[in-house]
Amino acid sequence: MSMSSALLTDHYELTMVEAALRSGAASRRAVFEVFARQLPGGRRYGVVAGTGRVLDALEAFRFGDDELAFLRDNEVVDEPTLDFLAGYRFGGDVRGYPEGECYFPGSPIMTVEGTFAEAVLLETVILSILNHDCAIATAASRMVHAAGNRPIIEMGSRRTHEKAAVAAARAAYLCGFASTSNLMAGRVYGVPTAGTAAHAFTLLHDSEEQAFQAQIDSLGAGTTLLVDTYDVARAVRTAVELAGPSLGAVRLDSGDLCEVAREVRAQLDALGAHKTRIIVTSDLDEYAIAALASAPVDGYGVGTSLVTGSGVPTAALVYKLVAREDADGIMRPVAKRSVGKPSRGGLKQAFRSLDATGTAVAELVTVSGEPPADARPLQVPLVGDGEIVGRESLQAARDRHRAAVAELPVTAHQLSRGDAALPTVFD
Repeated sequence: MSMSSALLTDHYELTMVEAALRSGAASRRAVFEVFARQLPGGRRYGVVAGTGRVLDALEAFRFGDDELAFLRDNEVVDEPTLDFLAGYRFGGDVRGYPEGECYFPGSPIMTVEGTFAEAVLLETVILSILNHDCAIATAASRMVHAAGNRPIIEMGSRRTHEKAAVAAARAAYLCGFASTSNLMAGRVYGVPTAGTAAHAFTLLHDSEEQAFQAQIDSLGAGTTLLVDTYDVARAVRTAVELAGPSLGAVRLDSGDLCEVAREVRAQLDALGAHKTRIIVTSDLDEYAIAALASAPVDGYGVGTSLVTGSGVPTAALVYKLVAREDADGIMRPVAKRSVGKPSRGGLKQAFRSLDATGTAVAELVTVSGEPPADARPLQVPLVGDGEIVGRESLQAARDRHRAAVAELPVTAHQLSRGDAALPTVFD
């Protein structure tokens, strides 16, 4: 059985439930919505990621003996609330944008319906997963577009929390990265893994030649040799002498990557290693990748910038009550009017409007329930009556993202800060 996710939450979620149980409002029907008021960092679009992890967390959201003992010992809530939590099972509905889909300001990317008590408890865990994964996915999508047809390997595990590293690898693969260095992401999510050797392997041996020969003996001539530990030109010459023209690739991890790549490509070609690829790493982000578009580079490795969202580590998503049952049993829309933090009330449906060429032109959000003409529905069922119905493969989400990005206007792919690529139209 998986570890409970019930304590991956904030203290006040439980005290709200306690107070609502006392007032009698805990059992009122409620609708919560996940959305972003704006896209942080001047991004042109966001990417939905983490939905599958949310479903896993929801399934494991149970207050067992250990969780209840912790809450009791620390006097977090009273005994009646502990009794409620002991029997907690989410029995409501969840629907939302499927993973890989793009979103914009105001997009209702996830809607949670149930009693107030059962739905409010999910706020923190849902936001912690989606805010992280959507931020990573959005950065990854920008990097993949900047790379064009050149593959990218995710290699940022050592630059973030060990569990965040696994989630980041998953989000990156969803958005088109070719592989990850993280073995746990391979085991848990089936993300292809790759890796060869670091500078330490070269430094371990008495000579670069010995290090290269050991790696070739172990991994074959098709391996990737790291050639910038000492002198790049000498290392490239040694690599080809040992592996022959069938050497798989060389990796550059320092210096002016564009200039060094040109020099190495010329040297490889002169040595007859025309098919040997050049892989570059070293603090790459989408801007550095775009700057290398004209360089003779065959692939990239991205670490720190990927796992930190390339400067935007959170998607700025919020989880707000947008409708609730009143004392007469009638569902009423509710909304905040806080300065700078408004919300829009009502249970919403979302569609993407496309022009005659299939290019997206607007995000349409309506409370009327009437689907606009010539618009693509965006939400799908994820949970029905407490049962998970929306699980899918990571490959399906990866394919969806490729299609969703392809229908965006060209302005969506500008790397400069700017407005969202699509306007969000509310009805």
